Amino acid sequence: MSLALAATTATLAAGKVRDPDALWRIVSTRCNAQATERAPDCVAVWPEPGRRSAVLKDHHGHYQYLLLPLQRVTGIEDPQLLRPGTPNYFGLAWQARGFVERALGRPLPRRYMSLALNSPHGRSQEQLHVHLDCLRADVAAALARQAPAIGERFAPLPEPLRGHAYLARYLPGEVLTADPVHLLAQSLPPGDSVGRYSLVVAGAEDARGPGFVVLATRLDPAAANFASGEELQDHACGVVTGATHVLEGVR
Repeated sequence: MSLALAATTATLAAGKVRDPDALWRIVSTRCNAQATERAPDCVAVWPEPGRRSAVLKDHHGHYQYLLLPLQRVTGIEDPQLLRPGTPNYFGLAWQARGFVERALGRPLPRRYMSLALNSPHGRSQEQLHVHLDCLRADVAAALARQAPAIGERFAPLPEPLRGHAYLARYLPGEVLTADPVHLLAQSLPPGDSVGRYSLVVAGAEDARGPGFVVLATRLDPAAANFASGEELQDHACGVVTGATHVLEGVR
């Protein structure tokens, strides 16, 4: 790794980001198929149409990875995400969950795997990045308790998560074929926009079989909610490791 890249990733890891394009520079210059020297932290690059993304090891915690587009996509609010032919970045992130398990050195039960995409108000970077990491144990327990109330349309969860209101819907199936960004956009009332929301996808396994819980939280400054769904993740992966300290990651 070059000194410049090491300094950039160390700054991201320290939570002292001043440059909102730092991730974009890494993925555009050091995580693509044409790079003469691919960064060691770029653990996977998928340049083919329909995927066009890279998996980057985040330096926050031992187990967190980021899935990023190879092209410029600012975030959840970017209109490109709703255009036909745009990759399902959440689906690709779910396919990459094996990197988290390899870092853990053991299988991660489906119900503890999560993907998070923060809103423009709850992130530090202006390049879309889906966080792959473990779900917090208390959040997993809350979702299990509320499973009977989670149907196949977005509806408010009876209990808040981390003190914030969330919408939830259930998706059946082993594979994440539906695009959560599309599902959210289609469910919003006129005048609302996906740019006010953060999305989280948690694996699910219950009497219905394998599936997913899709969670969305809306910006609400009065409730100190800046729509950063990453708050539901545990970058120390305490559900498996037993660690009690929850590390903060790159937003």
